[in-house]
Amino acid sequence: MYKPITPQFLGRKILTHIDFLPVLQRIDWSYFFYAWRLTGNYEGLETLCDCEACKVQWLLRFSPEEKEKANEAYQLLKDAKEILRKGIVEKIFNLSAILLFAKAHSQGEGILITDEEGKELYLPMLRQQHPGERNGYCLSMADFISPKEDYIGLFAVTVHGGDEWAERLKIDGDDYTSLLIKSVADRLAEATAEWLHEKIRTEYWGYAQQTQAEGIRPAFGYPSLPDLSLIFEANNLLKLKDIGVYISENGAMKPNASICGLHISHPKASYFMIGKIGTDQKEDYARRRGLSSTELGKWLLNN
Repeated sequence: MYKPITPQFLGRKILTHIDFLPVLQRIDWSYFFYAWRLTGNYEGLETLCDCEACKVQWLLRFSPEEKEKANEAYQLLKDAKEILRKGIVEKIFNLSAILLFAKAHSQGEGILITDEEGKELYLPMLRQQHPGERNGYCLSMADFISPKEDYIGLFAVTVHGGDEWAERLKIDGDDYTSLLIKSVADRLAEATAEWLHEKIRTEYWGYAQQTQAEGIRPAFGYPSLPDLSLIFEANNLLKLKDIGVYISENGAMKPNASICGLHISHPKASYFMIGKIGTDQKEDYARRRGLSSTELGKWLLNN
């Protein structure tokens, strides 16, 4: 039976000038290659030493048809690591995060959050209308929050410095390096979110010490939480401006390399894709969000 674990504290915590070393260990370069439309299997490339002999040896695993793309991936990652090195050494990049733990419980098809000052925030959730292949259920994020007393985390991470650096190079006509900086900053943001996830599991919340649960960190706008407009609601509690993050009218965060979402500790919590939903659920969700169907359509682009 699920028994909620109380976090080490309730309220906000701001982290600035985060150490790069543990974050760098969590960079997943596979998504970096995907963003550059290099979809081959480049396993082992990120750990390759920077010498010609190792490069030649690594390229031997590819067929003549694959070798050109593999060579391109090698050079791209080499350039990216140089951007990463320069951004850190010259103190261009700076990592910040904010997290908040609060009491919560599921309420209907949503989650009611109450902060330490008694301020309430209701986040309506969407539910799958086609059972998932792995479990056969139609899931909602509200399923992983107890209808009685439970807890939830809200978080945001950001990489400062990348936008300005990329813009300067774009003005100078160096579009390649400008795009590379943005890609590297995105990877840093994801790695920072992974680092924070681990800190929450083992230290700030500490539920992993008692349950061995992995927990999840779904971000607003991602497949499990496709309504990006929820970021405005979350911001009422997180106050993202305190780490220098601002939200545009269309829900985009500045700096661009920023992530904001929920942290859920339930041992059975998992990621899933909401997918297509019917008109009845759209209308019900619009009512719960206090939006017209037209306004909601702006935020649920895949529906």
